[in-house]
Amino acid sequence: MRTTLYALLLCMTASMAHASPSDTGTAADTQAQLRELFFQAARDGRQDMLSEFVNARFDLNVQDEKGYTALILAAYHGQQAAVTQLLNAGADPCAKDLRGNTALMGAIFKGELSIARQLVAADCAADQRNNAGQTAAMYAALFHRKDILEALAAKGADLNATDAMGNRVQNLERGEFQPLPATR
Repeated sequence: MRTTLYALLLCMTASMAHASPSDTGTAADTQAQLRELFFQAARDGRQDMLSEFVNARFDLNVQDEKGYTALILAAYHGQQAAVTQLLNAGADPCAKDLRGNTALMGAIFKGELSIARQLVAADCAADQRNNAGQTAAMYAALFHRKDILEALAAKGADLNATDAMGNRVQNLERGEFQPLPATR
């Protein structure tokens, strides 16, 4: 399987490099297929496939239509080994999706605490905010991930930060929060 995937990736890459301007639709389709294979490998924790993408020097920080990277998907789906593999290969742990959420925020939300601990240790700002002004510490407080909240505090997270709705870590820990307004 490994050799087959690697050969497929090489053939697809080579055919794109030699595509004429009239073949751009085909090259774009091939790139889209490669991205989908990459994202699915991350969701499924397929380290063998991820290795092929890494070896082919595929862009590890490419994003899908929602802004998800392979690292965000692997973290959200609880794929610890894939998270480690992607981080070791140079995937950006600080990347944000279209809503501004990071892999760390996704791991906290899903209760993937070992992955969250690993991402807390990554070289990202402790107070990265999503588009609603929320931080990972706010997620940790809201979902009662006390050990993650402590690790973020030790990293320098501002536990007095306020999001766009006026929520703070202390309020979220107590279950007192202002929800975001509904969108239509």
